[in-house]
Amino acid sequence: MPELDTARKPRRAWKIAVVAAVALAIGVGGVGAATANSWLPEGPATAQRAAAPTTPPAAPVELAVTPTAETEGYNPAVPVVAEVQTGSIHSAILKETDTGATTDGELFLSGRKWISTSPLAFNTDYTFSVTTMDGNGNLATQASTFTTVPEANEADMWMYPADTSTVGVAQPLEFHFSEPVANKAAVEKAITVTSATGQKGSFHWYSDTMARYRAADYWPANTALKVDIKLFGVDYGNGMIGNFNKTNTINIGDKVVMEADATAKVVNIFVNDQLAKTFLASMGDERFPSAAGYLVLTADKQRHATFDAATIGLKPGDPAYYGKLKVEYATRLANSGIFIHLAAPVAIPYLGKVNLSHGCIGLDREGASWVFNNMLPGDLVHTVRTGHPTNTIAPTDGFGDWNIPYAQYANK
Repeated sequence: MPELDTARKPRRAWKIAVVAAVALAIGVGGVGAATANSWLPEGPATAQRAAAPTTPPAAPVELAVTPTAETEGYNPAVPVVAEVQTGSIHSAILKETDTGATTDGELFLSGRKWISTSPLAFNTDYTFSVTTMDGNGNLATQASTFTTVPEANEADMWMYPADTSTVGVAQPLEFHFSEPVANKAAVEKAITVTSATGQKGSFHWYSDTMARYRAADYWPANTALKVDIKLFGVDYGNGMIGNFNKTNTINIGDKVVMEADATAKVVNIFVNDQLAKTFLASMGDERFPSAAGYLVLTADKQRHATFDAATIGLKPGDPAYYGKLKVEYATRLANSGIFIHLAAPVAIPYLGKVNLSHGCIGLDREGASWVFNNMLPGDLVHTVRTGHPTNTIAPTDGFGDWNIPYAQYANK
C-alpha cells in the first residue's frame, strides 16, 4: 500500500498550515482581530464610526439672586429670589446664619425660579445657597449672605380700642405709630376697616404719629368691626419699616346717646333711639361753660376721684378755687378735665336749677352711678344750648372728632 500513504501526506501538511495561521492571528490580535472584518463596513467611513461619540458643552448657567450678596437692611417682607435663564435650579437653602433655621420656598417656571414663601426676621443675618444644574447635569453651588432691616429701623404701631373690646357707636379708631409716618397713603392702604354694613370711613391724621378713622355716621349698633392690619414690611418713610400683621375685632354695643341741655339743666339718655333715662343736672357756669357739641366717653372711669383746682389754673383766693375735691362715679369726657360725676354735696340742691360746675356734668347719685355702670367708652354725649355753640373741645382733647364735618375730616 505505498501509494495510499503517499497521497495522504500533502493533505495533512495543509491542515497544519491552516492551524498555524489561525494561531498566529490570535497571538497578534486575539479572536476579535481574526474576525473583525466580518462586522465592520468597508471603506474610509470605518475609522470615523469606530471613534467614541463626544458630548457638546452645555450653555453656562447664569444665576441671578435677590438680594445681591452682602446687602444690608433688606426688607424682611420682600421675597428672596433665585432665577436662571438656562439650566435649572437643583436646590436652594435659605437659612439664618447664626441659628441655621431655614425659610420655606418653592420652585416655579419649570425649575428655573425659586422664591421664598415665608417672611424673614428683622435684624438677622442670612445665608442663601443655590445649587444649579446645566443641560448636561453638572451641578454648581453659589452662596451669598445678606442682613435684614436692623432694630433701629423697625417701626411699630398700637391701636385703640384694643382687640375684642366692646365700645359705643361713636368710638373713632385711633392708631399710634412708633415712628413718624411720611408714606401715609401706604400705611392707610395697609389698614382695612370692615363694618357689618359695608360702611366706608376715612383716616384723619392729627400728626405724623397719630391717625384716627371714622365713618360719616356712627357705627351700626350691636355689630362688629374687623380691622385688618398688614403693616409688616410697609415703608413708613425715611427707611422705617412696619413690623407686624394682625387682625383685630372691635365689638359695637347699643347705641347710647346722652343729650345734655345746659339751659334746661337736664340730661336725657337714649338707648337705641328710645328715651331710657332722664336726670337733673348742673353744668358749666358762665365763667367755665360746658363744652358744646359732641364728646365721647373715654375708658377712664374712677369710682372715687380727687379733682385739683390747680390743674385748671385756679389758685387760692380765686372765687372759683375749690382746692382738692373728692368726687364719686367720675367718667371722663375730655383730657382737659371734663367728667360726668356725682355732684358735690353743696351742689345737689341746685341740680336742675343752677349751673355751678367748672364745665363738668354733675348728676345725683342715681344718675352718676347709672352712667358709670351702664355707659361704655365710645358712647356719645351731645351738649346743647350752652350759650357758647362754638366752644367745642379740641379734636384730640378726648374724642372731639364728631365736631368736624365728614367732608373736612376725610380730606385729612
